[in-house]
Amino acid sequence: METLGTRVVVITGGSKGIGRCVAYRFAQENARIILAHYDEDDSACEETLKKLSDDGVAGEAHRIDVSSFEVVDLWFKDIFSKFGRVDVLINNAGITRDTLLMRMKEEDWDAVLNVNLKSVFNCTRAVVRPMIKERAGRIVNISSVVGQIGNAGQANYAASKAGIIGLTKTTARELAGRGITVNGVAPGFIDTEMTKVLSDRVKDDFLKQIPLGKMGKPEDVAEAVYWLCSDAANYITGQILHVNGGMYM
Repeated sequence: METLGTRVVVITGGSKGIGRCVAYRFAQENARIILAHYDEDDSACEETLKKLSDDGVAGEAHRIDVSSFEVVDLWFKDIFSKFGRVDVLINNAGITRDTLLMRMKEEDWDAVLNVNLKSVFNCTRAVVRPMIKERAGRIVNISSVVGQIGNAGQANYAASKAGIIGLTKTTARELAGRGITVNGVAPGFIDTEMTKVLSDRVKDDFLKQIPLGKMGKPEDVAEAVYWLCSDAANYITGQILHVNGGMYM
């Protein structure tokens, strides 16, 4: 077992986008960072790890199917065997399979719910007992503004993100007495790989709904996540912090 003075931080969906920026933010405190990804190739992940290494931060990444209970359980057993603890868990993994409900295939529904929502259950359950023994821990789950307001063509995605909100609040109630905080961050329209594929018309429609009149940056979300894991947020649990430029109030 490796003994570390710095925090051990696990981030799912950590190879790019919001997950990458969260990793970079924790790197500023020289945390030990462990990333999960499921990209077809390792190029994005390698880029993230190189930046961490260049900054003198210890990081590693694993290609993990976070929708699989068994795979996640074994992965965390390896993490605990190596590092002895997990101080921070960021449940960020997510996918989309957008289409209108009447055209949605069962496999598209199942895939999104399994990756986006079941993964939060899988990873949280894997860290709960060790965190309880330590009587400390930070868990932050990445939801979405559409989990609150819905979005045409995203019934599966909206359902998964709304489910994360309910799971966050329930888990927070269960773990609060053990010194563990559980919170969520609900991004709005953020400039990531997921939104880059949208047409200009769709982007313009989104921007019209945002009082601040602009897209958010992954760094905006990362700062919110980091703050919830800091000492400044010691007395905050069960909350959903909205980072959306006023799109939902």
